[in-house]
Amino acid sequence: MDVVLWGVLPYLTLAVLIGGTIWRYRYDKFGWTTRSSQLYESRLLRIGSPMFHFGILLVLVGHIGGLVVPESWTEALGISEDMYHFNALFFGGIAGLCTLAGIIILIYRRRRTGPVFMATTWNDKAMYVLLVGAIALGLWTTLVSVGAGHDAHNYRETVSPWFRSVFYLRPDVDAMAAAPIQFHIHALVGMLLFASWPFTRLVHAFTAPVHYLFRPYIVYRSRDRAAASGSRTPPRGWSPVGTRDRDR
Repeated sequence: MDVVLWGVLPYLTLAVLIGGTIWRYRYDKFGWTTRSSQLYESRLLRIGSPMFHFGILLVLVGHIGGLVVPESWTEALGISEDMYHFNALFFGGIAGLCTLAGIIILIYRRRRTGPVFMATTWNDKAMYVLLVGAIALGLWTTLVSVGAGHDAHNYRETVSPWFRSVFYLRPDVDAMAAAPIQFHIHALVGMLLFASWPFTRLVHAFTAPVHYLFRPYIVYRSRDRAAASGSRTPPRGWSPVGTRDRDR
């Protein structure tokens, strides 16, 4: 079972994630959208959306630092194990709570706003369950495991080597099997979330408008003062052609 879960399932997840994304882009370009509902309600959206998106970015940075960066690298930089776990607990806890609070606000908004709820599909509901599950399990793992002080499980000796070994095409099944059960559950829910990613609205994350940060400034010009003050009538945008004037 360990071989199936930690040696086979990760590659199936990657295959579905990559293949599903290519399929979605090729055959469902017009469905590649968040289906924005800002028109129906914007007050809660202005609160929940930034909390969720900025929080999930911090969570992503924390996962990259914990899973991709080897323990020997941080030790070479003079970061002790206690300091690393404190930062993981403090900043990871803040990021997790911010992300969880943001997604709860967005779910509450979607449930309480009639037009938004009517536009919610079963696909969206399943996506929210997986997303909340992954966030809550990650926060629980951080607070319970990392926050246990000296008795905390050092996941950088088990989960992290397994994660890197998957991309080396030599999955370290024994390392992941030695991790506590909460890490197993979190990893399984995470893989299920990524496998469903291309088939939900989460796929829009792959086309984030990063180019907006580097585009030229947009120049706005004021209207003609005479036209704005009403001193002269602005020209009509169109005129009837080949028809009678009905006012005559």
